[in-house]
Amino acid sequence: MAVVPPSPTAHRIAAERLAGLATPPGALGRLGDLGVWLCATQDRVPPRAVEQARLVIFAGDHGVARHGVSAFPPAITGAMVRTFLAGRAGVNALARANGVAVRVLDLGVDEDFADLDSAARADLQRHKIRRGSGAIHVEDALTSDQARDAVAAGRAVAREEVAAGADLLLSGDMGIGNTTPAAALVAAALGLPASEVVGRGTGIDDEALRHKTEVVDQALRRLGGRASDPLQTLASVGSADLAATTGYLAEAAVLGVPVLLDGLMSVASALTADRLEPGAAAWFAAGHRSTEPAQSLALEKLGLVPLLDLDLRLGEGSGAVAAVPLVRSATALLRDVALISEIAP
Repeated sequence: MAVVPPSPTAHRIAAERLAGLATPPGALGRLGDLGVWLCATQDRVPPRAVEQARLVIFAGDHGVARHGVSAFPPAITGAMVRTFLAGRAGVNALARANGVAVRVLDLGVDEDFADLDSAARADLQRHKIRRGSGAIHVEDALTSDQARDAVAAGRAVAREEVAAGADLLLSGDMGIGNTTPAAALVAAALGLPASEVVGRGTGIDDEALRHKTEVVDQALRRLGGRASDPLQTLASVGSADLAATTGYLAEAAVLGVPVLLDGLMSVASALTADRLEPGAAAWFAAGHRSTEPAQSLALEKLGLVPLLDLDLRLGEGSGAVAAVPLVRSATALLRDVALISEIAP
């Protein structure tokens, strides 16, 4: 199915409503623009309240994390997955404060979670592709079949969330070393060298940053001409969790459900989703600007301006969750503010 854009008719009517509100012209700034976009995505003016915001955290390990690109060891990935399940991570706290449902899925974590009870483990690993992804500077992250299966898994997750009532989808991430493949995805999509996309991730020093840049350069050289194919790009320099996130975002656009993006991993996947499903970007809004240079470059290509700029680099979907109150505020303004015509004497 091709992506159908948000309703241009609803967008026009919403813009007219915005202009007619009992507020000074332009006074609502980007909140007004956000409200108009929401009307277009819902094909409804005024918009419905956003009641079912749902975050899915796609978790996976990355072989490249064992090659000096991260300040933390790969074992942290599994530990953080357990923390999400316990409701004790940063994003859990933000989600509770902002009325967002959280789901975590193991697409490629390098362990079996044998300590979890069978039901919890089954839910967590329902869409698992493999244990860990290949080290992208020396081998493909995934086989072609695994990349297709991961994208299909993400699409299935989006359908599950929408069937559960989601009216706003968010994507989150967990995986030590994941800024390395995410930066490679952005570089491959935009035709940029590693030096323009690589950032410090979890806080690496200058020497590690130079090494990380060379690792991404090696990965891009190995990718070569396959960069023109988004699925082959995911297989070569992506990972199971990033491929699933890509499928999740692409399917949300196909289903016509708005998405609030998070940081680098979310935006790198969104850029790839727009390559898989042209026009998907029209269904995305940017929750926040991360400190990673690749995220800003990808947002510019997607034509998205972040709602928040708080120097966040936590990941997990935290920046998107923090922006949910702005989405709800935008709907309230377009829905509840009086029109000038209603109050004029």
